[in-house]
Amino acid sequence: MSRTNMRWILLLLLVYPLCVRAAAPQMKTDPQKLVAPIDQIIAVVNDDVITRLELDSRLDMVARQLKKQGVPLPPPDVLEKQLLERMISEMLQTQFAKETGVRVDDTQLDRTLQRIAQDNSFPSLAEFRAKLEQEDVDFKKFREEIRSEITAARLREREVDSKLVVSDSEIDNYLTTQSRLPGKGDEYRLSHILVLVPEQAGAEKIQASRQRAEQALSQLQDGTDFAQVAAGVSDAQDALQGGNLGWRSTDRIPALFQDALQKMRPGELSPLLRSPNGFHILKLIEKRSKETPVMLTQTRTRHILVKTSELMPENDAKNRLLEIRQSIVEGGADFADQARRFSDDGSATQGGDLGWISPGETVPEFEEAMNALRDGQVSGAVQSGFGWHLIQVLERRNADVSVEQKRQQARLAIRGLKSDEAYQDWQRQLRDRAYVEYRTGTAGGI
Repeated sequence: MSRTNMRWILLLLLVYPLCVRAAAPQMKTDPQKLVAPIDQIIAVVNDDVITRLELDSRLDMVARQLKKQGVPLPPPDVLEKQLLERMISEMLQTQFAKETGVRVDDTQLDRTLQRIAQDNSFPSLAEFRAKLEQEDVDFKKFREEIRSEITAARLREREVDSKLVVSDSEIDNYLTTQSRLPGKGDEYRLSHILVLVPEQAGAEKIQASRQRAEQALSQLQDGTDFAQVAAGVSDAQDALQGGNLGWRSTDRIPALFQDALQKMRPGELSPLLRSPNGFHILKLIEKRSKETPVMLTQTRTRHILVKTSELMPENDAKNRLLEIRQSIVEGGADFADQARRFSDDGSATQGGDLGWISPGETVPEFEEAMNALRDGQVSGAVQSGFGWHLIQVLERRNADVSVEQKRQQARLAIRGLKSDEAYQDWQRQLRDRAYVEYRTGTAGGI
C-alpha cells in the first residue's frame, strides 16, 4: 500500500472517532409503536445495489466529518449526488477486486490495524478498539472500512502503478525542464478542484463541464469557502477533504500547475486550467523553500514475486513462494536461478536483482520487510499489492547520492504524475464498462 493511502487511513482514524455517532436519536416511545424505516434501492451497480439507508448513513458520517473539520456543508442535494457517485465508484472497484482475486485476509488487516494503533500512541489493538467503542464507533464497520482502503490501494498498485514505465529520456527531459524553472527548490501547499470531462466527450459535454467549473470559480471569487465548493463540485478523490492536496514539491506538480503557481501569491486562485482530464482550479495556501538531503543508506536487494490472479489465488501463491523459499534455504538452490524460473516480476531476467534501493522507493510492506533483514538473509513470504515476495538483502551502503537522488526523485515524480492520470482514466473506463441505473428520485437523477 502506498504512503499516500496510509496517510489517508491515518487521517480517517483521526477524524472517524470524533465525527461518527449513532445516527438514530434516542427514543422513549413505546417499542410497540416504533416502525422500522422502509429501505429502498436508489442505484443498481452491475449485480449489486446501493440502498437509501446506506446512503443516509454515509451522508450522516460525512456531514459530521465536514462539520468537525470546520468545512461548511454544500447544499444537501449536491452533497448527496457527490456521495452517491463516490459510493458507486467504490462499489465498482470492490466488484473488480473480487473478480480478479484481490483479497485482504484477516491476518494482514489485523497487522495494519495494529500499526495504525501504534502510530497513534495506543500500546495495543485492544486499547485502540476500546477507545473507538468509547467514542460510539462500531469497530466492525471501522475494520471493514480499513479493509476496503487496503483493497483499493492494492488494486491501484496492480492495475495502474505496476504498468507504469519511466524511461531515461523522460528523466533527462524532466531534469532539464526543472533546472530552468524559477523556485525549483520550493514547496507549495495547495487546494484543488477538478471537474472531469468524460472520455471521448463531445462538444456539448465539454461545454457542460466548463460551465460547472466556471460557476465554481465564480463562487470562489465571490468569497465562498474553497473547501465547501470542492466538497460540492470537485470530482477528485480528495473532494470531501475540501480539495486539500497538502504540501507538494515542484517535482510533484504537473507543468500545467507549475506555470500557474509561478504567477500566484499565497491566498490567490488560479484561472481555469484545462488538462486532458478536465478543468482545474488551484488555490495556493502557503509556499516554502525545501532543502534536499544527499546522504542515504541504500540496500542492494533481489526478490522473487508470485502474482495473484483468478488462476492463482492468494493461498496458492503464498504456498508456491514458501516452497521456493524452502528450496533455497534448506535445499541450497540458487536464489537468482529460482528468480529466473519462477518470478513474475520484470527483474526475473536479472535473477531478481533490483539494484540499490533508497528509502521510499518501494511500497511500505516491502521496505519494512527488507529493512528487518540481515545481509544475506532471505525473508518469509511478504504480501503487497503486487502479490507475494521473497526478499534477500545482498548488502548495504551509505552513499552521497546527489545526482542519483535527483534522478530517482525525478523518476518518482514522473511516476506519480502518470499514476494520478492513469488512475483517473482507469476509474473512468471501469465506470464506462459498468451497468449503472439510478432509480427514480435519487441523487443521480438531479
